[in-house]
Amino acid sequence: MRKNCRDIEERIARVTDSNRTLIDLYNSVKSSKATRETRMETVGWIAVCKFNCKVEGGFVRDWIVGHYSARPAGKPNPKDWIEDANELPYSNRQLIPYMNKELVPADLDCHLPSHAYFDIDKFEDELYKLGISCHFVREYWRYVLLLDEDAETGPFTMDLIEPHVALTHDRIDFDVSNLSLEKDYTHELGMRIDIEQKPYCIDLESIVDNIKNKRFRILRPIDDFLRRRIDKMQRLRGWAQTGQSPSVIPSPAAKHYVVLVSLPSTSTLYTAVATEIKKISGAQIVSIEEIKNPFLEETYEGMKKLIGRQCKNGDPNEQLLFHGTKAAGIEGIPENGYDDRHFVATGAWGKQEIPL
Repeated sequence: MRKNCRDIEERIARVTDSNRTLIDLYNSVKSSKATRETRMETVGWIAVCKFNCKVEGGFVRDWIVGHYSARPAGKPNPKDWIEDANELPYSNRQLIPYMNKELVPADLDCHLPSHAYFDIDKFEDELYKLGISCHFVREYWRYVLLLDEDAETGPFTMDLIEPHVALTHDRIDFDVSNLSLEKDYTHELGMRIDIEQKPYCIDLESIVDNIKNKRFRILRPIDDFLRRRIDKMQRLRGWAQTGQSPSVIPSPAAKHYVVLVSLPSTSTLYTAVATEIKKISGAQIVSIEEIKNPFLEETYEGMKKLIGRQCKNGDPNEQLLFHGTKAAGIEGIPENGYDDRHFVATGAWGKQEIPL
């Protein structure tokens, strides 16, 4: 597949190659061939190669891999691409700029390094050397930059996200938004969250293929926020959803066996589970959480394959059932799984026999 991706490697290098010369950078922003996208590449290069940031998200998907670009219909003046900003009272009444949703690529998302101090003034100095204007708003978790506000090629925004916040961004909306670029990996795409491992088995080749064909897979429970993201991808940008929608939860740290993640109350999975639970007389929902235990997952997937081999058409007849237990059992489920020693098909929590 790599032989068909030489153009992608060239765009990766323009953001990650620390050996790019000043003349090369100058041509990307000042020559007759300079565009909004090449100027965005140069700003990304400054963040990655001068300040050890990682570029992630939509810019990598839309431009670096997909080579897609689009301008808002009916807005020939680039200044009109800046949408009405949101006013935030806690940021000293400063306005947060946002780009028109039809603009592709829209912005740059960067995670600041955890091992080095970031100086926004020095970052501005590097931009100034190349004639790129910058206005920024400081929030408690990020810097929001408005760049090239008056440039003929058009403005764009950039998020510089604090490292302690980046660590909490451990859920992925789409497979195609999980790519990242890092300094001096000039021919490589990285993954923000590892989804190549079982049970997901989603590799870089399949992600690149999805981007080239404008397809995406949903990798988290669908809630109100994600519905807006899906609508933007489908209605405004012409992408199509494909494949199953597994809920990807990163594995716990090495010294832990399990991690619990609360389901948003607006998600479709929460609603589906709550609807079934409420059929049980007197049941009250305190919380609904997803469990991530890699050891149990491997055991379960292995057993499902073994059972499937013994069933017609290889179908293990997987079912979603309820299991009721007391406090000690509840605490043991995340780490050790269900205790099925006392299971009966006619128990209070389920009356379904599964033929094997």
